[in-house]
Amino acid sequence: MGNQLEVSVDLTNQKVQFTGVGRANPAIIIDCLPPLGDGQGYTPLELLLISLASCSGTTVLTLLRKMRKNISGLKVNAKGIRREQPPTSFQKITLEFVISSEDVQSSEVEKTIKLTEETYCPVWTMLKNNVEVIPEFCIVTQ
Repeated sequence: MGNQLEVSVDLTNQKVQFTGVGRANPAIIIDCLPPLGDGQGYTPLELLLISLASCSGTTVLTLLRKMRKNISGLKVNAKGIRREQPPTSFQKITLEFVISSEDVQSSEVEKTIKLTEETYCPVWTMLKNNVEVIPEFCIVTQ
């Protein structure tokens, strides 16, 4: 089916380290911090932040390019604040979009972030009713 995605993780040591694979290579290493794991891979929550940052970044970039904006660089920094008590999931995530462009305006970036959150980024859509996601941005001109 075209709307189905599949991944698998396989235990690779005597603690909690897994190797994860999807449709593309290379495989990734997932591990928890000591003492549970050895800290030799991404934690599951780091992967969630990477997923949100890359999904929202792809959407913002695509929308700005559709506006015929010249984007020479885009970096998305994601920072998650975890709850103190179990489950220690994120209570707040900050997304900082650092956009390198000579011709993009703040109002255009605000519009694309709003569309990203409300309509186009499936990862953000899944998180937003469970976690406070705070978008920020800055425009860097050379």
